[in-house]
Amino acid sequence: MAEDLKRMADVKRKTSETDIDMHFVIDGRGTANIQTGIGFFDHMLNSFTRHGLFDMDLKVQGDLYVDSHHTIEDTGIVLGQAIKEAVGDKKSIRRYGSILLPMDETLVLCAIDLSGRPYLVFDAELTTSQVGYLDTEMVKEFFYAVSYSAGLNLHIKLIHGSNNHHIIEGMFKAFAKALDEATLTDSRIPDQMTTKGSL
Repeated sequence: MAEDLKRMADVKRKTSETDIDMHFVIDGRGTANIQTGIGFFDHMLNSFTRHGLFDMDLKVQGDLYVDSHHTIEDTGIVLGQAIKEAVGDKKSIRRYGSILLPMDETLVLCAIDLSGRPYLVFDAELTTSQVGYLDTEMVKEFFYAVSYSAGLNLHIKLIHGSNNHHIIEGMFKAFAKALDEATLTDSRIPDQMTTKGSL
Protein backbone atom coordinates (compact mmCIF):
# COMPACT_ATOMS: atom_id res chain seq x y z
CA MET A 1 0.00 0.00 0.00
CA ALA A 2 1.28 3.45 -0.91
CA GLU A 3 2.60 5.51 1.98
CA ASP A 4 -0.02 8.22 1.55
CA LEU A 5 -2.83 5.62 1.64
CA LYS A 6 -1.71 3.94 4.83
CA ARG A 7 -4.01 4.33 7.79
CA MET A 8 -1.93 5.94 10.51
CA ALA A 9 -2.00 8.34 13.43
CA ASP A 10 0.36 10.50 15.46
CA VAL A 11 -0.73 11.05 19.05
CA LYS A 12 0.97 13.03 21.77
CA ARG A 13 -0.14 13.19 25.39
CA LYS A 14 1.60 15.16 28.11
CA THR A 15 0.47 15.39 31.71
CA SER A 16 2.18 15.89 35.05
CA GLU A 17 2.56 12.08 35.18
CA THR A 18 3.53 11.05 31.65
CA ASP A 19 4.89 12.39 28.37
CA ILE A 20 3.95 10.11 25.46
CA ASP A 21 4.67 10.34 21.75
CA MET A 22 3.26 7.63 19.46
CA HIS A 23 3.28 7.04 15.71
CA PHE A 24 0.96 4.15 14.82
CA VAL A 25 0.30 2.50 11.45
CA ILE A 26 -2.48 -0.04 10.92
CA ASP A 27 -1.28 -1.02 7.45
CA GLY A 28 2.23 -1.80 8.56
CA ARG A 29 4.78 -4.62 8.53
CA GLY A 30 5.07 -5.37 12.24
CA THR A 31 8.01 -3.10 12.99
CA ALA A 32 8.41 -1.28 16.28
CA ASN A 33 10.64 1.09 18.18
CA ILE A 34 9.24 1.12 21.70
CA GLN A 35 10.62 2.66 24.88
CA THR A 36 8.36 2.81 27.93
CA GLY A 37 10.89 2.23 30.68
CA ILE A 38 9.21 -1.09 31.57
CA GLY A 39 10.98 -3.95 29.85
CA PHE A 40 8.17 -6.50 29.95
CA PHE A 41 5.66 -3.90 28.75
CA ASP A 42 7.98 -3.09 25.82
CA HIS A 43 8.07 -6.83 25.06
CA MET A 44 4.25 -7.02 25.07
CA LEU A 45 3.85 -3.99 22.80
CA ASN A 46 6.48 -5.39 20.43
CA SER A 47 4.48 -8.64 20.32
CA PHE A 48 1.31 -6.64 19.64
CA THR A 49 2.83 -4.81 16.67
CA ARG A 50 4.54 -7.88 15.25
CA HIS A 51 1.54 -10.18 15.37
CA GLY A 52 -0.94 -7.54 14.24
CA LEU A 53 1.36 -6.37 11.44
CA PHE A 54 1.13 -2.83 12.81
CA ASP A 55 4.02 -0.36 12.96
CA MET A 56 4.64 1.64 16.10
CA ASP A 57 7.15 4.22 17.25
CA LEU A 58 6.57 4.93 20.92
CA LYS A 59 8.45 6.90 23.51
CA VAL A 60 7.10 7.20 27.03
CA GLN A 61 8.54 9.15 29.94
CA GLY A 62 6.50 8.29 33.01
CA ASP A 63 6.70 8.69 36.76
CA LEU A 64 8.08 5.20 37.32
CA TYR A 65 9.51 6.35 40.65
CA VAL A 66 5.87 6.22 41.82
CA ASP A 67 4.90 2.93 40.13
CA SER A 68 3.97 1.62 36.69
CA HIS A 69 0.30 2.64 36.81
CA HIS A 70 0.37 5.98 35.00
CA THR A 71 2.82 4.82 32.33
CA ILE A 72 0.77 1.75 31.39
CA GLU A 73 -2.69 3.32 31.66
CA ASP A 74 -1.74 6.45 29.72
CA THR A 75 -0.07 4.36 27.02
CA GLY A 76 -3.36 2.48 26.70
CA ILE A 77 -5.22 5.78 26.33
CA VAL A 78 -2.84 6.94 23.61
CA LEU A 79 -2.96 3.61 21.75
CA GLY A 80 -6.75 3.72 21.82
CA GLN A 81 -6.75 7.25 20.43
CA ALA A 82 -4.30 6.20 17.72
CA ILE A 83 -6.43 3.20 16.71
CA LYS A 84 -9.55 5.38 16.52
CA GLU A 85 -7.81 8.04 14.44
CA ALA A 86 -6.08 5.57 12.13
CA VAL A 87 -9.26 3.58 11.41
CA GLY A 88 -10.98 6.81 10.39
CA ASP A 89 -14.55 6.63 9.10
CA LYS A 90 -14.54 2.79 9.24
CA LYS A 91 -15.65 2.55 5.63
CA SER A 92 -15.28 -0.97 4.22
CA ILE A 93 -13.71 -2.46 7.37
CA ARG A 94 -14.84 -5.87 8.58
CA ARG A 95 -15.55 -4.37 12.04
CA TYR A 96 -15.38 -7.68 13.91
CA GLY A 97 -12.35 -9.80 14.73
CA SER A 98 -11.77 -12.78 16.99
CA ILE A 99 -9.26 -15.51 17.72
CA LEU A 100 -8.52 -18.40 20.02
CA LEU A 101 -4.78 -18.05 20.51
CA PRO A 102 -2.62 -20.82 22.00
CA MET A 103 0.71 -20.19 23.69
CA ASP A 104 2.19 -23.32 25.24
CA GLU A 105 -0.19 -24.32 28.08
CA THR A 106 -2.21 -21.12 27.68
CA LEU A 107 -5.29 -20.53 25.52
CA VAL A 108 -6.77 -17.04 25.23
CA LEU A 109 -9.96 -15.88 23.54
CA CYS A 110 -10.11 -12.32 22.21
CA ALA A 111 -13.06 -10.79 20.34
CA ILE A 112 -13.42 -7.21 19.08
CA ASP A 113 -16.21 -5.07 17.69
CA LEU A 114 -15.14 -1.67 16.35
CA SER A 115 -18.62 -0.38 17.09
CA GLY A 116 -17.79 3.02 18.53
CA ARG A 117 -19.33 1.83 21.82
CA PRO A 118 -16.63 1.10 24.39
CA TYR A 119 -16.93 -1.92 26.65
CA LEU A 120 -14.40 -4.28 28.20
CA VAL A 121 -15.02 -7.79 29.47
CA PHE A 122 -11.82 -9.14 31.02
CA ASP A 123 -12.19 -12.67 32.35
CA ALA A 124 -8.85 -13.80 33.73
CA GLU A 125 -7.10 -14.16 37.04
CA LEU A 126 -3.37 -13.59 37.26
CA THR A 127 -1.63 -15.29 40.16
CA THR A 128 1.54 -13.22 40.58
CA SER A 129 1.79 -9.52 41.41
CA GLN A 130 4.50 -8.81 38.84
CA VAL A 131 6.04 -10.18 35.67
CA GLY A 132 9.38 -8.47 35.29
CA TYR A 133 8.69 -4.87 36.32
CA LEU A 134 5.09 -4.92 35.07
CA ASP A 135 2.41 -4.96 37.77
CA THR A 136 -0.01 -7.65 36.59
CA GLU A 137 -3.08 -5.77 37.85
CA MET A 138 -2.24 -3.17 35.19
CA VAL A 139 -2.96 -5.59 32.34
CA LYS A 140 -6.72 -5.16 32.75
CA GLU A 141 -6.28 -1.40 33.21
CA PHE A 142 -4.33 -1.20 29.96
CA PHE A 143 -7.00 -2.96 27.94
CA TYR A 144 -9.72 -0.90 29.63
CA ALA A 145 -7.94 2.30 28.60
CA VAL A 146 -7.50 1.08 25.02
CA SER A 147 -11.13 0.00 24.67
CA TYR A 148 -12.57 3.25 25.99
CA SER A 149 -10.23 5.53 24.07
CA ALA A 150 -10.71 3.62 20.81
CA GLY A 151 -14.45 3.13 21.26
CA LEU A 152 -14.29 -0.61 20.82
CA ASN A 153 -16.03 -3.55 22.44
CA LEU A 154 -13.27 -5.84 23.69
CA HIS A 155 -13.62 -9.28 25.25
CA ILE A 156 -10.59 -11.10 26.62
CA LYS A 157 -11.05 -14.47 28.29
CA LEU A 158 -8.46 -16.89 29.62
CA ILE A 159 -9.64 -20.37 28.65
CA HIS A 160 -6.80 -22.06 30.49
CA GLY A 161 -3.20 -21.40 31.46
CA SER A 162 -0.90 -21.28 34.46
CA ASN A 163 2.21 -19.30 33.52
CA ASN A 164 1.54 -15.58 33.97
CA HIS A 165 4.11 -14.58 31.34
CA HIS A 166 2.40 -16.82 28.79
CA ILE A 167 -1.07 -15.62 29.79
CA ILE A 168 -0.26 -11.92 29.42
CA GLU A 169 1.68 -12.41 26.20
CA GLY A 170 -1.17 -14.52 24.85
CA MET A 171 -3.56 -11.65 25.57
CA PHE A 172 -1.46 -9.08 23.74
CA LYS A 173 -0.97 -11.37 20.74
CA ALA A 174 -4.65 -12.29 20.65
CA PHE A 175 -5.64 -8.63 20.81
CA ALA A 176 -3.29 -7.93 17.92
CA LYS A 177 -4.69 -10.69 15.72
CA ALA A 178 -8.32 -9.79 16.46
CA LEU A 179 -7.68 -6.09 15.82
CA ASP A 180 -5.89 -6.89 12.56
CA GLU A 181 -8.92 -8.90 11.40
CA ALA A 182 -11.41 -6.21 12.48
CA THR A 183 -9.54 -3.43 10.65
CA LEU A 184 -9.11 -5.33 7.37
CA THR A 185 -10.95 -3.74 4.46
CA ASP A 186 -13.29 -5.80 2.31
CA SER A 187 -14.30 -4.71 -1.20
CA ARG A 188 -17.74 -6.26 -0.65
CA ILE A 189 -18.49 -3.64 2.04
CA PRO A 190 -19.13 -0.32 0.22
CA ASP A 191 -19.77 1.72 3.35
CA GLN A 192 -19.85 0.98 7.09
CA MET A 193 -20.71 -2.49 8.35
CA THR A 194 -23.94 -1.58 10.14
CA THR A 195 -27.70 -1.55 9.57
CA LYS A 196 -28.01 1.75 11.46
CA GLY A 197 -26.43 3.85 8.74
CA SER A 198 -23.55 5.00 10.91
CA LEU A 199 -21.08 3.58 13.41
